Amino acid sequence: MQSTYHKPVMSREVLTYLRPKPGQVFVDCTIGCGGHAEQILKAIKPNGRLIGIDQDLEALKICEQRLGNYKTNLILVHDNFENLDNILSRHAVKMVNGILFDLGLSSLQIESKARGFSFQRNAPLDMRMDQTRKITAFDLINNLTEDEIAKIIKNFGEERWGRRIAKEIVKERKKIPIVTTLQFANLILKVVPFSSKSKIHPATRTFQAFRIVVNREIEALEQGLEKAIEFLKHSARICVISFHSIEDRTVKKIYRRKAHHHKIKILTKKPLLATEQEVLENPRSRSAKLRVAERNGELK
Repeated sequence: MQSTYHKPVMSREVLTYLRPKPGQVFVDCTIGCGGHAEQILKAIKPNGRLIGIDQDLEALKICEQRLGNYKTNLILVHDNFENLDNILSRHAVKMVNGILFDLGLSSLQIESKARGFSFQRNAPLDMRMDQTRKITAFDLINNLTEDEIAKIIKNFGEERWGRRIAKEIVKERKKIPIVTTLQFANLILKVVPFSSKSKIHPATRTFQAFRIVVNREIEALEQGLEKAIEFLKHSARICVISFHSIEDRTVKKIYRRKAHHHKIKILTKKPLLATEQEVLENPRSRSAKLRVAERNGELK
């Protein structure tokens, strides 16, 4: 059990927009360690229901302990939110009062010595959110072609030095497999210009790119959002918290398309950002963007 739980980002704003009430049904598509879920559960008891989904079994175990007082209100599901339709069907849920996606990595995942999400500590090049999946970052980095690697870094890391990094990866792995996070980060440091004035480490974007591809994050987000909107009751709301521009653009694109077809009304013309106070208390919230939409139109 973690001594301190992952602190939920923009929780006040999420609760304000979702407006949970006793007896209602909500879905937390990325329940993690249960920060947002706990606040929703307090609001929907005594007879409301929350379906909490996550692909990280370790997080679900922590969540189960943390939310033990809400056993009768909570359904925990080990799955990816891209399968939302099947998940809700299995639990006989036809429509819901609100849905939340918090797309960021949790502190649990970042700080884990074995998961390989961070270059701040040495770990195997894993990067799987769902440890039951077969493909790891090690597999991609050591087996893809130079062109494939360069495309991943450019498209999912928005890294201008992607081709240079790809060349170095291929060159280095001919000598010895690239196995650990520090080995990979040091390789990137050799070829990417770095200034002490830079706000981010040179390896940040490349690590992000491989994490996104390993977990199929953008494809899953597109499918999950499309399905989620269809399960919203009239006037029910969906909140999505993203942490990088690729995620945010994906959410914006889907919201706009659904709004054009009169399925939803966008409530946040521009994404909401964390307050200065929250950023001081929880630096992880610095890059968070919250977009909210409301279901409209006649429902079947």
